[in-house]
Amino acid sequence: MIHDFTVIGGGIVGLSTAMTLVQRFPGSRVLVLEKEPFVARHQTGHNSGVIHSGIYYKPGSFKAEFSKKGRESIVAFCQAQGLPYDLCGKIIVATDESELPRLQALYERGLQNGLAVTRLTPAEAREIEPSVSCIAALRVPETGITDFKLVSKKYAELIVAGGGEVRLGSPVVSISRSSSGEFRITTPAGEVQTKFLINCAGLFSDRVARMAGEDPGVRIVPFRGEYYELTPERRSLVRALIYPVPNPDFPFLGVHFTRMIDGEVHAGPNAVLALKREGYSWQDFNARDLFETLSYAGFWKLASKNLREGSKEVVRSLSRAAFLRSLQRLIPSLSDSDIQPSGAGVRAQALLPDGKLVDDFMLVEKPGAIHVLNAPSPAATCSIEIGKWVGGRVGVAV
Repeated sequence: MIHDFTVIGGGIVGLSTAMTLVQRFPGSRVLVLEKEPFVARHQTGHNSGVIHSGIYYKPGSFKAEFSKKGRESIVAFCQAQGLPYDLCGKIIVATDESELPRLQALYERGLQNGLAVTRLTPAEAREIEPSVSCIAALRVPETGITDFKLVSKKYAELIVAGGGEVRLGSPVVSISRSSSGEFRITTPAGEVQTKFLINCAGLFSDRVARMAGEDPGVRIVPFRGEYYELTPERRSLVRALIYPVPNPDFPFLGVHFTRMIDGEVHAGPNAVLALKREGYSWQDFNARDLFETLSYAGFWKLASKNLREGSKEVVRSLSRAAFLRSLQRLIPSLSDSDIQPSGAGVRAQALLPDGKLVDDFMLVEKPGAIHVLNAPSPAATCSIEIGKWVGGRVGVAV
């Protein structure tokens, strides 16, 4: 059998893309290849569950546009499928004077992105989150929470119901192309032939692109984010979502508090280099993965620019006390007995040779193929919209 479309990667973006293809091209042969025994195993399965508003992203970018549409489409999808969600809103808080200009810039960006963002006094912020400490804050009502693992499983069900196939335990070993243009994808179970290839391999998307004969122009560098969570009796300290003002000198949001859809409250993450592309602890190590990172000039350029902040992240990873101090900037009453270790996630971040992180989603079109080469957060929020975009571009190509 020659498939019309084969999607490599059974995370939320790959599944949403396949779901779109099944719906857009009825009767077509759509296949998802996923190397794990179940879908949404990695980035999606370790997602915090936040439905993002898009306040941080440059107006007109994929992230800004897809976040605006994506939060609406995710909510509509959850409503239609009976999945849990809560548009609880979030607050972004400034804890010292130096953060006020950045908070104002976020407010202006939120307005540019069409959000109903409002400024809050400290007293108004405490009306929303009584335990928080700040000198000013923003409220972003469009932010919410859901369970993206459940969303992904529903995507997979709809793919199968629409006549597609989700083939688990099928890692891609190699890719070649026939003289007639079809891709030949080799897996341990045999060869798959497809007319059109969509690479949604996340942490391995650059390798898959190279297998397909393309130079992605970037290297995926894995960053691990580690979390604590509030003990059950102290979850009342956080009603919804509490975020700090991002540090512009460091390309991550900083530790924050997230109420999960099941009522748990996660605190984090930090951001440290993972020693394996699927490395969820310091013990997880892969020589090839680490060599690819350490031999890449772009990584050392990034590291040299962020040495001070990066060192703080490592300290926070190794020291519970340091992690707690970061959390206490937002909730001073928090004590060591209020937190307990939780899970970790790994962010697949595309890094350019000059040391710059790819800031936007990176969606690359090639003859007979589309490569999704950078889709970290807020990709789960934007998954339906990314799928629609890919489906639209495929429609032009086929």
